[in-house]
Amino acid sequence: MSASLLLRRIRIAVVFIIFGLIVSGVTAFPLEWELKLMASVFVQNGNYDPAAYTGLAHWIMKVREGLVVTGESYPFIAYGTDWLAFGHIIIALFFLPVFSNPVRYRGNLKIGLASCILVIPLALICGPVRGIPFYWQLIDCSFGIVCFFPVWLTLRWTQQLEGMRS
Repeated sequence: MSASLLLRRIRIAVVFIIFGLIVSGVTAFPLEWELKLMASVFVQNGNYDPAAYTGLAHWIMKVREGLVVTGESYPFIAYGTDWLAFGHIIIALFFLPVFSNPVRYRGNLKIGLASCILVIPLALICGPVRGIPFYWQLIDCSFGIVCFFPVWLTLRWTQQLEGMRS
């Protein structure tokens, strides 16, 4: 494989990583709207009471209720998720140098890989402490698993590219 083709693959993967980080971050801004939309899929006869549901529907109704009640009484709490969204965008920016010079900034990829791995213990430790259902913890873990592969591939390709340039 030529160096130019390898560089093109690296850049496509980096764009995918940046896109994923930005999308997952931006979705933290309209949480209440998103949960209302999700709840509308499960709601029966206009009843949003979580006690009327089980499983995933119960969880979605419970989270919706928590966001609505908190938003009405303490809207400033949502500021935390605004910062979460901003954090995702800032993390995405750390991949821009990789796009321009992957060999020089491969350290950013190593940190990204470590972050993907560390999402799993964070979700599995903090989830039970915060009362998050196990199946939802697995969804949170999936973000690290899904992102792991493009970051790992990009790091591998970057090492190959470095070998071609030496």
